[in-house]
Amino acid sequence: MKMDLNLLPLFLAVSKERNFRAAADRMGVTRSAVSQAIRRLEDHLGTALVVRTTRSVQLTEAGARLVSSLEGPLTDIGSALDATGTADEPRGHLRLTATSIAEPFLSGPLLASFVARCPHVTVDVTVTDEEFDIVAHGFDAGVRLGEVIEKDMIAVPVSGEQRERAAAAPAYLAERGAPAHPGELVGHRCIGWRLSPEIAPHRWEFVEGGRPFDVAVEPQITTNDLRLMLRLALAGAGITFAPEDCLQPHFEDGSLVPLLEEFLPPFPGFFLYFPQRRNMAPKLRALIDHVRQWQKARLGG
Repeated sequence: MKMDLNLLPLFLAVSKERNFRAAADRMGVTRSAVSQAIRRLEDHLGTALVVRTTRSVQLTEAGARLVSSLEGPLTDIGSALDATGTADEPRGHLRLTATSIAEPFLSGPLLASFVARCPHVTVDVTVTDEEFDIVAHGFDAGVRLGEVIEKDMIAVPVSGEQRERAAAAPAYLAERGAPAHPGELVGHRCIGWRLSPEIAPHRWEFVEGGRPFDVAVEPQITTNDLRLMLRLALAGAGITFAPEDCLQPHFEDGSLVPLLEEFLPPFPGFFLYFPQRRNMAPKLRALIDHVRQWQKARLGG
């Protein structure tokens, strides 16, 4: 018997939401319709796809395999449908993810000018520092540092070269003095960053004589929030380490002082990245073109 392909989007909604009611709301149908769709799909395939409890829904091994097999083809189908009949004007919902330190992308003007240019495109931006497969999670594109982007992705520059900078407030330096070498950081109060509580704080990376090295500072304060790091540094709590774009305004007004400059050379910056697709949706093509024009204008090209 031929399977009803309309069951597949309902199954994928359940796999994303891990909740039948939330999946029903996402798809605009009843909870009963979702439950019946999953039962019909399982009966057709002859295997259980989900395990239901009173609190959650978990994928079985077979369900996880089916999700992995479906994500790519359905994304391509969605892109092809978006492209049909809309070649003249981008439209639709664009899902993006960006790291919290991508200041050139998140500062506002780039996205504001894009939505003004493409009024029929709605944009949803998830800011997270977690690294994951953007295709499997249903995103159209992401923004990350070039060094962490998968090799099978296409990447378009969003910024020029970047630098990590060490900084402290004048009040802290008046009290404790400035380190002359990264190795002296272990004797200072430091404000560090970590991705999550179960992961060690980020090691501060430097270069000396052309050779990279890092320092495992022992931060007195650690957080996953860049804004809190900056506020603490401005309040004189210690030395922090962050992307140059985030610190530069404070260097210019004197509220923070740059440190250890000779040990912090530039490196490749942020990129908009996305998978190669045979039929790219006009909404994503419009964003890519806009980013390229933005970068060209920023460089005075």
